Amino acid sequence: MTSKLKELQARDFMFPTIAALVSVIVNYGGTFVIVFQAAKVANLSPELTASWVCSLSIGVGITGIWLSYKYKEPIITAWSTPGVAFLASALLFTPYNEAIGAYIISAIGFIVLGLSGMFDRLITYIPPGIASGLLAGILLQFGIAAFGGAKVDPALVIVLFFTYIILKRLISRFAVVGILIAGLFYLIVLKKVDFQGIELSFATPILTVPEFTMTSLLGVALPLFIITLTGQYIPGMLILRSDGFKTSANPIVTITGLGSLLMAPFGSHAFNIAAITSAICTGPDAHEDKSKRYIAGIVCGVLYIMVGIFGVTLVTLFLILPPTFIATLAGLALLGTIGSSLSGALSDPKNRETALITFLATAANVTLLGIGGAFWGLVAGMLAHLIMNFRSFGKPKGYQNTL
Repeated sequence: MTSKLKELQARDFMFPTIAALVSVIVNYGGTFVIVFQAAKVANLSPELTASWVCSLSIGVGITGIWLSYKYKEPIITAWSTPGVAFLASALLFTPYNEAIGAYIISAIGFIVLGLSGMFDRLITYIPPGIASGLLAGILLQFGIAAFGGAKVDPALVIVLFFTYIILKRLISRFAVVGILIAGLFYLIVLKKVDFQGIELSFATPILTVPEFTMTSLLGVALPLFIITLTGQYIPGMLILRSDGFKTSANPIVTITGLGSLLMAPFGSHAFNIAAITSAICTGPDAHEDKSKRYIAGIVCGVLYIMVGIFGVTLVTLFLILPPTFIATLAGLALLGTIGSSLSGALSDPKNRETALITFLATAANVTLLGIGGAFWGLVAGMLAHLIMNFRSFGKPKGYQNTL
């Protein structure tokens, strides 16, 4: 009986840990290269770049651990990917100390938003079908990329694909860990990754005195706030809701805003609730028992902190993994979430068309006015819903205000 209990406890920890590991690999291997691009644009020294990596990773890790533990939900925090993509061009014209000042102003904006409770009220007005359509549209490109990599490395994609479907047939719970192990084994055996020259070294946070100007307020802080809000917080919260978790957005926005504020002087631009990578940890593949998935959030936080301590070194390790491996791993890991999102989007015959509009507009991923496709997909779906259901428009059933 005791050995059986220990086995169950080990399984409770193993599956969330694997989900967290995949999430972190996808995050660093898939999007973090943009941070280095932005640092290069800003002509930052290696020391300042390492400080950016360190402060961002440790800040994300601490907030994720605290939120996941306190609310017993897999609240995965991450850096603002659309935000750093914006900075890759904005830092070309903005002095670094003014950028730090803009990061601080943006963080204060999120703290105020979280304390006001207005973000949570906004979420309650988004119909479940539109939320599912938005999520499916965001994730569609990752599902397509899982097979699109066959143009570059067909053998790798075939190995991962067949490993996935065979494990899904035999031992479904081990499908994601199976493709992770199989992919790494394939890359090492065929010498497609080179670990030579990688040495562990500690990163040292460097304090930069901020400078506040109207130019950086309007040119950096305001766009960063809007882009992070629309591109990260809204889809991130909807992903959390779609998997049945009900934690109010208020403390999440407040805590991540506070964390961003504390880490901004060391180079951290903004962090928030994760969107894409959180879906890896919030779904059933992380654990059949929803109450155990918060472990994935804690493990994610620990892994982020480890990366932050060793700074650029471990990030470089993630970056040497081939893009095809990262894309295929992410796409296959998200297949279940994509399927459930499409099912949820089309399950209500009355609102099926508006959900489909949201899905297609989001999947088109059109960027206008510097704002990404997730926001415009949501706008298109909500406008369609408002016009087509004008007389009955109101708070949709199925969503409760969690204030």
